[in-house]
Amino acid sequence: MLLLCMGDLPIGYYTFVRIIITIGAVCIIVNEPVKDLNFWRVAFGLIAIVFNPIIPVYLHDKAIWMPIDIIAAILFTIKLSILKSTKHE
Repeated sequence: MLLLCMGDLPIGYYTFVRIIITIGAVCIIVNEPVKDLNFWRVAFGLIAIVFNPIIPVYLHDKAIWMPIDIIAAILFTIKLSILKSTKHE
């Protein structure tokens, strides 16, 4: 979803992505162990802030959003693969 944002799409798609990414980031934060503040809680907290649809962050330049979208997509991919591998153990 995030990688599709690099194209020219209707504004509704970007709003939809903001909602889905924020919900996903919050779910990851909530499911992380609370014992300490770790990398994943901080990373997905920042993702939730940047992508939140309630108080949106407007960067007005697609060139700025592209690396943010790529980094967020990579972090989601890594975290989901970690969750899958630990689930099978």
